[in-house]
Amino acid sequence: MEKFNQIKTLISQIEVDADKFYNRGNSAAGTRLRKGILALKVLANQQRKEVTAIKHNK
Repeated sequence: MEKFNQIKTLISQIEVDADKFYNRGNSAAGTRLRKGILALKVLANQQRKEVTAIKHNK
């Protein structure tokens, strides 16, 4: 459940940058948004592996 909470936290953090990029035209926020989305991808893959491991161990 820890990874899932990390994902939720990361989404709330990058949401601010998404707003700045799309609604205010802040290009630096776009860079932070891309970096955050990449980190989200990594966390999501880790979460998938964890869920699969737990599922197969039961």
